Amino acid sequence: MPQDGSDPRAPAPPRKRARGLRAALGAAALGLGLLGAGAVALWRYAGTLPPLDLAGAESRSTVVLDRSGTLLRPFATADGRWRLPVTAEAVDPRYRAMLLAYEDRRFAAHPGIDPAAVLRAAGQWLTRGRIVSGASTLSMQVARLVEPRRERSLEAKLRQMVRAVTLERRLGKAGLLDLYLALAPYGGPLEGVRAASVAYFGREPVRLTAAQAALLVALPQSPETRRPDRFPERARAARDRVLAVAVARGILTAAEADAARAEPVPTARRPFPMLAAHAAEEAVAADPGAATIRLAIDGRLQERLEVLAAERAAAAGPDLSAAILVLDNRDGRVLAQVGSAGYLDPARRGAIDMTLAVRSPGSALKPFVYAMAFADGLAHPETLLEDRPARFSASYAPENFDLTFQGTVTARRALQLSLNVPAVELMDAVGPARFIARLRAAGAGIQLPRDAAPGLPVALGGLGITVTDLARLYAGLARGGAVPDLLRRADGAAAESRHRVAEPVAAWYVADILRGTPPPENALPNRIAYKTGTSYGYRDAWAAGFDRHATVVVWAGRPDGAAVPGLVGRTVAAPILFDAFARLGTEPEPVPQPRDALVVGTGSLPPPLRHLRREAAEAAGPALRIAYPPDGARIDLGLAADRHGAAEGGPGLALKALGGVPPLTWLVDGQPVVQTPRRRAEWAPGGAGFARISVLDATGASDSVSVRLE
Repeated sequence: MPQDGSDPRAPAPPRKRARGLRAALGAAALGLGLLGAGAVALWRYAGTLPPLDLAGAESRSTVVLDRSGTLLRPFATADGRWRLPVTAEAVDPRYRAMLLAYEDRRFAAHPGIDPAAVLRAAGQWLTRGRIVSGASTLSMQVARLVEPRRERSLEAKLRQMVRAVTLERRLGKAGLLDLYLALAPYGGPLEGVRAASVAYFGREPVRLTAAQAALLVALPQSPETRRPDRFPERARAARDRVLAVAVARGILTAAEADAARAEPVPTARRPFPMLAAHAAEEAVAADPGAATIRLAIDGRLQERLEVLAAERAAAAGPDLSAAILVLDNRDGRVLAQVGSAGYLDPARRGAIDMTLAVRSPGSALKPFVYAMAFADGLAHPETLLEDRPARFSASYAPENFDLTFQGTVTARRALQLSLNVPAVELMDAVGPARFIARLRAAGAGIQLPRDAAPGLPVALGGLGITVTDLARLYAGLARGGAVPDLLRRADGAAAESRHRVAEPVAAWYVADILRGTPPPENALPNRIAYKTGTSYGYRDAWAAGFDRHATVVVWAGRPDGAAVPGLVGRTVAAPILFDAFARLGTEPEPVPQPRDALVVGTGSLPPPLRHLRREAAEAAGPALRIAYPPDGARIDLGLAADRHGAAEGGPGLALKALGGVPPLTWLVDGQPVVQTPRRRAEWAPGGAGFARISVLDATGASDSVSVRLE
């Protein structure tokens, strides 16, 4: 109580009230005068400034994402900054609420400058003779980040105010907030809330805890002195001050804040993600101007396979690397691309993308030799082949990997056991030059040693091919012979296949055979169709496999091409292949059987297909060849019937051969359709499209043509 006994709660006398009112009005007038003068000064000062340039502020780190938008690998800006693209919608709502409550409560209402904060700061300056608070709004902070200046002066503050108003008018509130989220400093090369969230917490800012959000609000005020990786206690204290404000503003409950204070602050920076590092590098090189690139890669699968490759390469020996490529057979999308056993491992030369390196495939191309022989009518999966010592020239006498021979075996068994002599015999029948031409026509970049002419050794790996091209060829087998063009971008559209590596029936024959290949140790049989390969000198180990949905190719070896004793496809690459399929997360399904596939035993085959007899064919006189239709012909079915049908006693396409030893067996796409003692026959096509027409004589000689029926 006052000493005079008066009640302080009683109304003031009229004269005293009048003096208080005049003082308040005077202060208000002074404030308005200051604001008016300040506005005039700002208007005049704004006219002296050059136009605001946002080019530097708008630069961002290029980011490469997986098909679902998960970050695979970011790249620093040209000046070495980590500034990841981000918008307010991609940030935790509690972070946004804490930021505005702590930095700029009236952000939504002011035009870039907060008049109340300016008056408060001016009054403190006048009464105390120094700057106590800077009246800085979030908009002014963005202005300082856009045009960074070291000096702290009245002129610098006026410039920030002018630029803040300009930014508000140009970008609006949402755009200005996005710019702050992208530019705010977090210590060292980290700029923007997304880069800081990934570096300090290993997560995107949309999934922040309350403690993490508060720390990210506090750091930009003094990013170098509050860095948690250098000054964790200062960072904790600053975070806790933000949490206190969040409780006072009703953003968090007291219990939530207590739980957040108990959460430790990070004491080290995490490395930025580097999944699919090679694929990301190649994508950026192909599209250097893109800020965001979304690949078709499945990030989770990619991570699992990178771990698998690193573990298996380390177990296989020092300096070894491994590569894995996974394709979606439906459209050729690249689901995973593991280019090495560790991108940052110099001992394994991890920076080299081995999915693009040209290496010898060993026996991994044998299935395509068989596919050509099946399509040409030379053989069937149950045709008998001879696995015995044989000499194909004065200097070429192939042997099997184990230096033994199996005698007479079916083509199915010969391919499943990867026997060399039968493969070379079939290569001799289809022709090495024609075989190489078929692979190149399918889009594979085949390289021959020193540009040598194709010879029989190409059946056993005497050429060069990449993991990528081999995967495309095997995916072609899963797709009925149609080789896909690779889709590396998530926004890419699948195109109709332009290349073929086999006819549909022949492709299924090979797929059915390979599904029965004995699996590696401790693996289940009849799960996937697969083939292994080991290059000459134990330099490369391969395994390629597929089911209905996916194709996986594995390579292991030294990137420098040095020999590695014991590096065998079946023991090194095949186990990786089966583990990779297990990580796909789906149950393997076999390739569907075509309706016109001939599934019979050896004894039920037409006689010329029961046994491959090349020697008899060579001694049988004039060579067998198809006289009509010619290879590559486009045939109008109606005209063909008019011209040739009457001569053969009915409508259809005439088939004519020269030479050979009757009876002749005609096949279409690998399936017998006519057997006749004459050199002329007739076939009734089921409809338009491409067809592979073959003829065999009694000695096993054959000839084939491809035609288009219209």
